[in-house]
Amino acid sequence: MSFRDNRLPLLKRLLGKKTTSEHAPAIHRFFADKARQQGYTLSPSQLLVIDAMARQAAHLLAQRPTRSLYLHGAVGRGKSWLLDGFFQALPLPDKQRVHFHDFFARLHRGMFAHRQQADALAATLDQLLDGCRVLCFDEFHVHDIGDAMLISRLFKALFERGILVLLTSNYPPQGLLPNPLYHQRFKPVIDLIGARMDVMQISAPQDYRGLPQNHRQQRFSHGQYVWPGTPTQRRELRVPATDGPPLALAVGARQLHVRWQQARSLALTFNDLCEQPTAVMDYLLLCEDFDHWIIDDLPRLDHCPIAVQQRFINLIDVLYDQDKHLTLLGQLPLADALEGQAIDLARTRSRLGQLQQVSPLALKPLS
Repeated sequence: MSFRDNRLPLLKRLLGKKTTSEHAPAIHRFFADKARQQGYTLSPSQLLVIDAMARQAAHLLAQRPTRSLYLHGAVGRGKSWLLDGFFQALPLPDKQRVHFHDFFARLHRGMFAHRQQADALAATLDQLLDGCRVLCFDEFHVHDIGDAMLISRLFKALFERGILVLLTSNYPPQGLLPNPLYHQRFKPVIDLIGARMDVMQISAPQDYRGLPQNHRQQRFSHGQYVWPGTPTQRRELRVPATDGPPLALAVGARQLHVRWQQARSLALTFNDLCEQPTAVMDYLLLCEDFDHWIIDDLPRLDHCPIAVQQRFINLIDVLYDQDKHLTLLGQLPLADALEGQAIDLARTRSRLGQLQQVSPLALKPLS
């Protein structure tokens, strides 16, 4: 790949910038090579983020104080790509890359296990982040006031421990927990982020998830969206019937309804997962046992309550992050089915847009 002329001077300045550590130029070279191999043209904002990452890496490796980074921007603009690159390039073993849902599930479990201790959060972080110096925290968002209060304590604890936090979000800090009933109670966390983190917006002229598969890191690479789910489609795709009575499946300490299971494959309906009081923890536990998920009867989301839409968003986040094989069936074209009011649906549309779409005019059997 050749970089556009108007961006080449900035890249040269960044690659040639002198630092007190040899690792800063190494960070720049890593990203330049990675972009070239994948056919990316880095935007000026991405280059500035890479420069900030290199600077903090140099401080970290020289055992000087660091400043955490908060990266935000629209879906598909390279936030996770930058976070993953930093994690890969940083020559330090004491680092962790975690996802919002998975980390908070483990945090809640740990605090319950240590509930008899004077500081259950500290005991849990001792266990989860033993020796960790860098925490890369992907897909950060807040919609629940309970999580918001815990996040306030968590961030204070991370900064007190001197951990360099790099997180990505679709929202600027002021856009977190937008519910006006709770937003003011979350303001101390927003202020803490502003005081302890460099907030940087990532913009790019295109959605990288729309690039050819070999130019991006794709999840759902073998998944399909099938509509309208005719008997012929189901037969050709070997989709099991889900119109029979539900089966009870133990998930942790509770039972959920499923329609079919075999080995590491599972079939459920949208109603089973999203119109019932399920939670992220349920999806994570199911992911431990099942790799191929068949979800049937996707409705028009804008006909569903916001709480149901949010459960579906959370479910797709988990399946995407866990890189599960998803077969999703609905009555409508995907774009029509994904109309809705939940504020995170843009991310869900982008992710499900990576599924191969099977319509009555295009049928490709699953391998």
